[in-house]
Amino acid sequence: MIKFRLLAAAAALSGVFAHAGAQVVQEAPPRAPEIATGYADKPGWAAAKFMVAAANPLAVEAGYRILKKGGSAIDAAIATQLVLGLVEPQSSGIGGGAFLMYYDGKTMQAYDGRETAPAAADEHLFQNADGSAVSRLTGVVGGRSVGVPGVLRMLEMAHKQHGKLRWKTLFEPAIEMSVKGFAVSQRLNGLLTWDQHLRKDPIAARYFYSADGQPWPIGHILKNPALAATLRAIAAGGADAFYKGPIARDIAAKVAGHPTNPGKLTAADIAGYQPKSRPPVCSDYRAWTVCGMPPPSSGGIAVAQILGILETRDMSQYPLVNGLPGPDALHLFAEAGRLAYADRNRYAADTDFVPLPGRGVAGLIDKDYLAKRAMLIGEKSIGVAQPGNPPGMEVTWGRDTAIDMPSTSHLSVVDGRGAGLAMTTTVEDAFGARMMVGGFILNNQLTDFSFDSSDKDGPIANRVQAGKRPRSAMSPTIVLDKATRKLALTAGSPGGTAIINYVAKTLVGTLDWGLNVQQAIALPNFGSRNGPTELEDRRFPQATVDALKARGHTIRFSEQNSGLHGIQRLSIHGRDFWFGGADPRREGVAKGD
Repeated sequence: MIKFRLLAAAAALSGVFAHAGAQVVQEAPPRAPEIATGYADKPGWAAAKFMVAAANPLAVEAGYRILKKGGSAIDAAIATQLVLGLVEPQSSGIGGGAFLMYYDGKTMQAYDGRETAPAAADEHLFQNADGSAVSRLTGVVGGRSVGVPGVLRMLEMAHKQHGKLRWKTLFEPAIEMSVKGFAVSQRLNGLLTWDQHLRKDPIAARYFYSADGQPWPIGHILKNPALAATLRAIAAGGADAFYKGPIARDIAAKVAGHPTNPGKLTAADIAGYQPKSRPPVCSDYRAWTVCGMPPPSSGGIAVAQILGILETRDMSQYPLVNGLPGPDALHLFAEAGRLAYADRNRYAADTDFVPLPGRGVAGLIDKDYLAKRAMLIGEKSIGVAQPGNPPGMEVTWGRDTAIDMPSTSHLSVVDGRGAGLAMTTTVEDAFGARMMVGGFILNNQLTDFSFDSSDKDGPIANRVQAGKRPRSAMSPTIVLDKATRKLALTAGSPGGTAIINYVAKTLVGTLDWGLNVQQAIALPNFGSRNGPTELEDRRFPQATVDALKARGHTIRFSEQNSGLHGIQRLSIHGRDFWFGGADPRREGVAKGD
């Protein structure tokens, strides 16, 4: 089990450093899935029996209420998700999808609630008449980008297997809050102010903005009777009430009726949706077994690859200095990321449609393969890594051009029976397709497909196909003690393609550097997505930046707006307890008994 070790306070980890004079890359950084809306140091939270950690205190309270009633981790996750969809609709909700990792103390399960493409969609969905890719704005905003929502069907599947309380009971907190209203938070107000497209949807405009077009101010009590009616129907009729009948017809009509960018989604597509239970991606890392999501998520494989490459080095030899990783650790982590993202961008896709190369998942996380990849790391940065040749590879794929900018949320739960989960949930971009129906936001998940369908190297694995699930970077992760098989850590984050680096950073922080999960989350974000080495703005001293440049790193500073949440098993004087962490970059907390 992970031993509790007090290091510097979280406040020390968030020290601000100037990098005046640093040579910042001139190219524009990738647009963040959600803007940053503040930073507040957090202490971490301890509990003896059960705990929930999520991105909003009201959602955490809902999950806590369910655990207090004797609910399972799955029960609490459902209640938490339903309130998240109400209070942070920019990030997730019943109009989106999710990946869930669950461990009951014996068996690890991976639940796939990813959205699917309509039956009428093909590889030209995001292309102009001449075959060129449409603009990002054309792709995202409107009905074209809406996939079949998957989160409710997936949660229903998990509840049937692991729920303890009645399905209807789990909806009570969200219904109550939808009726009584909730106070608009600083984050929601900031995102409503920032977004320029949500106002164009008449229903969303009436709900989120005043008559003069201004976003509701912080503290305004926002009520959502339409969502309450939708949730009552689903509470009484199960997920069928969403996927069959009036709600599904309303979704399809909304998508088809978009005035400038209609989509192909139909009520039949929605009715036919099926969640998947898939084999998890598990690999050993030092004294731990780390498990993540398989495709269509790329997260489980990519995190395993980063760790497998780093396992060839002793990361504990590069300890934190003044609460920060130094140039040696940052160099190794960024180079491992380059190699993992190179494989991700070439090979990862929905394996129901496109096979992984060679021996599949096993080949991509093979220790010998990763050791050979690690040999590419030298004193100087690789710059841009090429994809590898996993054992048995016989196919060639083109390079993906997906936007892949999910606006997302993550929650972690452990219950009183020792079961735990990590669930990452999303509507893709902030406020999804900017379309509202039944009190909830519709996703724009189809823009996670590649807009191009082929290149000089061949067809692109993540191209649009009917019924296919777009590739994701979401990385809900569960760590077990390899010797005891006890749950040691559950974690995950929003953040688009940077999710993989955020989660891997947290794992290195806890498993290699001895931090507790709150301290690891609060570490500055860093890494590479096989481009520039990305550092969280104003978090690293100039000497570190200069040392990386001397090794050939091109540095890009950005907000690195993660939303990490995790729960860790710790021990003091031989007694285990749970310790929860929430990202200081967002408004989440953890709570338990």
